[in-house]
Amino acid sequence: MDASTITVDRILYVEDDPDIRSIAELSLRDVGGFEVCLCESGSEALKLIADFEPDLVLLDVMMPGMDGPQTLKALQQRPEGLNIPVIFMTARLQPSEIEEYRLLGAIGVIPKPFDPMTLADDIRRLVADNPER
Repeated sequence: MDASTITVDRILYVEDDPDIRSIAELSLRDVGGFEVCLCESGSEALKLIADFEPDLVLLDVMMPGMDGPQTLKALQQRPEGLNIPVIFMTARLQPSEIEEYRLLGAIGVIPKPFDPMTLADDIRRLVADNPER
């Protein structure tokens, strides 16, 4: 698949904080034009991903119970695997942490707090910059 064929229309967004989830939903839907499925936990994401069939997973790193990295591993271990891009959203932005997220399979990281007006563009840029994933 080359970069010109990569499209992201449907995003599965996993975030435990209801306020952040609400702001991101408005940003992704109203500003970005995406169809969004919201999940408040990794376990909820595991239940909803197959029916929603997203083009991308946007994943909070720090969540109670199953954190973002654990959620990503669980999504990858499903029988059908995970063949779509994943982007982490986090305030944990040390170079070693970012490298860890990439080694897990993420195409990038969007810093928190994020700008609601540029979130969709940030996602599209990361996808365009990583056509191999």
